[in-house]
Amino acid sequence: YGEGFRRFATEMNAGMAKMMADMHAPGYTGDADIDFLAMMIPHHEGAVEMARLVLQHGNDPVTRMLADDIIASQRAEIEGMQRRLDGLRRGASRTDPGGYPALGGTRGPAR
Repeated sequence: YGEGFRRFATEMNAGMAKMMADMHAPGYTGDADIDFLAMMIPHHEGAVEMARLVLQHGNDPVTRMLADDIIASQRAEIEGMQRRLDGLRRGASRTDPGGYPALGGTRGPAR
């Protein structure tokens, strides 16, 4: 492998290690909803970092477009998950979505 790829692989490995550590950092609270959100946020942040690295090091235009889409969609989901996590931690209603943007979005109406 060339130096550029070795740099990519090193940065990718570091990003994935950080993502895993950040996913486990909150620990479990006993509330599956809160725990899920607290762990999924760093998971999505890891996806953003991986996409950023392929934009920096990759060459394929289709993969780069996919990486751009991943960054945009994951950032929107991170924002929604952070808002919902904050709301649940403050005791928000478990039945009112509180403006979460994805409900009924790409997957159709909530059931």
